[in-house]
Amino acid sequence: MPKENNYKWKLGAFSLAALVIAVAAIYYIGQQKNKFGSTLHVYAQFSSVSGLKNGSNVRLGGIDVGTVDAINLVTDTTVQVDMIIQKKVQRFIKKDARASISSEGLMGDKVVTITAGTPGQQAVVNGDSLRTITPIETDAIMASLKTSADNAAIITGNLADISSRITKGQGALGKLLHDTTLSSNISSTMHHLNTSTQKLDQNMEAAQHNFLLRGFFRKKEKEKKKKEEEAAKKQQEEQEQKQKPKN
Repeated sequence: MPKENNYKWKLGAFSLAALVIAVAAIYYIGQQKNKFGSTLHVYAQFSSVSGLKNGSNVRLGGIDVGTVDAINLVTDTTVQVDMIIQKKVQRFIKKDARASISSEGLMGDKVVTITAGTPGQQAVVNGDSLRTITPIETDAIMASLKTSADNAAIITGNLADISSRITKGQGALGKLLHDTTLSSNISSTMHHLNTSTQKLDQNMEAAQHNFLLRGFFRKKEKEKKKKEEEAAKKQQEEQEQKQKPKN
């Protein structure tokens, strides 16, 4: 009989200890999830909350200050996220604070990030709605990167094709680089052009000394000199006009 009582006492003590541990664990987990202690409830509405779930962290300044309590579809384009926030950080979250959905790293879990708002504004109260910032979806980022990569591949392919054609002597540039006859013709043409220019200068010099054309060139010289004198006179008048004192 004493042995049976001793066994019952040990069983009772073990059950009591297990119950105490269970209650402590529930309280601890609840505290971590802001189920106990001084808290306030706020919410925010997003067009999409892809990846966010109940229990996800809510952060302020990079610090966990709350958790997501519920996610509900309000309309076909609006999702409401209810959050439990620690009361001790209430004074830092202003009425113009904004909520956004971000990731822990590039492919990490989704979290709600709150920007504190403008100093001097009133703090949020229980049941307030936070304004939101539209999140950039990972799918949209990946699609943009894929488009950029595809465009880069097309450009690289085109450059390789152009380089190949030039190397093979195809196209105007390829022919210019590989066809020595064309290059010689261009050099010959430039040489003839320079020779013609020199002969033209010589002819003009000879014409100026010709008796019959001397009058023509003198007339042109006088007209040129007259225009220069008129321009100089006009410039001098403008300077004198600027130097006159204003009444």
